[in-house]
Amino acid sequence: MVVCALGDLTLDVAVRLAGPIAPGGDTDAEIRLGPGGQAANVAAWVAALGGNARFVGKRGDDDAGRFAGAGLEDRGVEVRGPVAGRNGVICSLVSPEGERSMASDRGAAATLRADEIDPAWLASCEHLFISGYALLVEPARSAALHAVELARSDGAAVSVDLASWSALQEAGVEEFRRALTALRPDVVFANEDEDRIFGGPLPDAIWILKRAARGCSFAGEERAARAVERVVDSTGAGDALAAGWIVGGPQLALEAAARCVQQLGSMPPLDG
Repeated sequence: MVVCALGDLTLDVAVRLAGPIAPGGDTDAEIRLGPGGQAANVAAWVAALGGNARFVGKRGDDDAGRFAGAGLEDRGVEVRGPVAGRNGVICSLVSPEGERSMASDRGAAATLRADEIDPAWLASCEHLFISGYALLVEPARSAALHAVELARSDGAAVSVDLASWSALQEAGVEEFRRALTALRPDVVFANEDEDRIFGGPLPDAIWILKRAARGCSFAGEERAARAVERVVDSTGAGDALAAGWIVGGPQLALEAAARCVQQLGSMPPLDG
């Protein structure tokens, strides 16, 4: 199965704090540097779960972009898209309990234009995943819509993840909902906050509602989360779940999410 994922490829700085931040002082932490970004995460997990994965997006012509691109390719993902400007960087602060907050600088990813997309990047695509970040602002929104047209012309299914409740609010919920409705996704992934802010399911889409430790609702079918020894970092768990569902359905989705939360960082490790 060939899965294409359109959106961001970032340099991720994951910071797992040992305790509360000491204002004006030092706080012990475990820190990891690697590739990230929602679409790139989905592509990496697809490859790790046995699918053929291709990332489509704009990345920076700088050290961060080269490092992130190489890290994604090392995970078995084809990396396609224009290279220009400054790459995006995300700093993820992770609490001792595994909850995370992100400071995001999307860099070049938000500037992807429709006329920069080569139709060959969507060739043979059976499933196109669109990160909700790509739908927040122009010109990336028009680029995403164009990619959907190209993929659908070849028979691909299309899924979208709503990405971030705070980004939805900042971009304008009504405008985002109009854009997503026009895209006509077959599947939508959302967590409970995103679902609430967005205003609930689209009538013609399979709605997959992520409930974190309480599991997931797959179009109304409730499934419990897999038991894990310890939650290290929740970053990327929803992306792993989306990849698992695309490749193998609910069971694989929940298994992939459980694997993700037991490590620091959003992508599958290079050692498997």
